[in-house]
Amino acid sequence: MSVTALPSNNDVAAIYVDHHGWLVSWLRRKLGGSDQATDLAQDTFIRILSQKKDRQELSLQEPRAYLTTVARRLLINHVKRQSLEQAYLDVLSSLPEPETISTESRLIILETLHEIDAMLDGLGAKVREAFLLSQLDGLTYAQIAAQLNVTDRTVKRYMAAAFEQCILLVTE
Repeated sequence: MSVTALPSNNDVAAIYVDHHGWLVSWLRRKLGGSDQATDLAQDTFIRILSQKKDRQELSLQEPRAYLTTVARRLLINHVKRQSLEQAYLDVLSSLPEPETISTESRLIILETLHEIDAMLDGLGAKVREAFLLSQLDGLTYAQIAAQLNVTDRTVKRYMAAAFEQCILLVTE
């Protein structure tokens, strides 16, 4: 797309009318015919409408390319979320019967996992890795620095950025 401004609500409505069916078909092909395609198509248009940048009237030169870009990002998030949920459900199914978690607890845990995933998704690769090494593996900053081949000071900056991201998500 050669135009940088976001489409106005009227433009989005026109794009919706002209391209919604195509987008659902494109998503169905990507998802293997899943009914999730309709939901992701709707999410794509909601995402476009909810952008907080300055709106100006414009005609997109390549609306399908624009839709594909937004939908592809949502599709990636959807697949990651499904994978995370499936891994969690696999662990739950392997628990002995007395340790089975209630449905309400499962939903709370899944919601928390989604929030953690969103927080980690907002971090750079090295920052995320440093945070996970610290929080999950219990490594010291010196051990993390050695493993990532960076200085202790860099690890401290990484951790500060990760904790700042955590705080931002909690306060939103």
